[in-house]
Amino acid sequence: MRGLAALAAVLAVLAGAVVLSDGSTQAQTDEPGSVERGARLYAASCATCHGPAGAGAGDWPAITDAGEASADFQLRTGRMPFAQELGEQAQRKPSPYDEQEIRDLVAFVGSLGNGPAIPEVNLDDALLSEGQQLFAVNCAPCHGASGNGGALGGGAIAWPLTDAPPHIVAEAMITGPGQMPVFDLPQQQLDAVATYIEYLRDAPTPGGFAIGGIGPVPEGFVAWIVGMALLGAIVYLVGREWDRTGEEP
Repeated sequence: MRGLAALAAVLAVLAGAVVLSDGSTQAQTDEPGSVERGARLYAASCATCHGPAGAGAGDWPAITDAGEASADFQLRTGRMPFAQELGEQAQRKPSPYDEQEIRDLVAFVGSLGNGPAIPEVNLDDALLSEGQQLFAVNCAPCHGASGNGGALGGGAIAWPLTDAPPHIVAEAMITGPGQMPVFDLPQQQLDAVATYIEYLRDAPTPGGFAIGGIGPVPEGFVAWIVGMALLGAIVYLVGREWDRTGEEP
């Protein structure tokens, strides 16, 4: 009995340690970004290209006025650290940084100048109609009518938007990453576009199969090809000479 009691006490201590460890990790995750820690991370990972104070090194761009919004977008989408050749489009990939490291780097980059802050986005279904109109004019020409992205030419890619959280959408619009222009829109219109893109995630398809949401023109070609194949099969079956007796002619 004493042995069982001792074992139970040990297990309770270990469980308490795990709970404390998880609580400590959560507290660290919820901690605001630190400029001091971000400066150390920046010196180790970013200064080679962007310079010690963010003014750029050689042909690499300055980020002194990039702001927290740009840093948050670039880091969370894995575009930074940059893994391509200078002049190529940054590719989206998993970020090598954890949540706290991203916050620290964002805080440091934000301290370098007067760039835009991370936007607060308020989704509102009442803005869907306005968001659809803004999306059709400003976003669909590159990202497609359903937000599934597409090639722009010259190696540039407009990435799919339907897997981007609302604040990432807003950050891209106000910072203009890569070939994307900066959209100087009032807060309500940013909210409207983000609301509509969020709607596209689970948009209904009353017309049938969405075929990946690749747009009306390619979907029309798919329908045409399928229809012609079915028509050809019908013509073949109607025109074939059937032997009702099952004997060779």
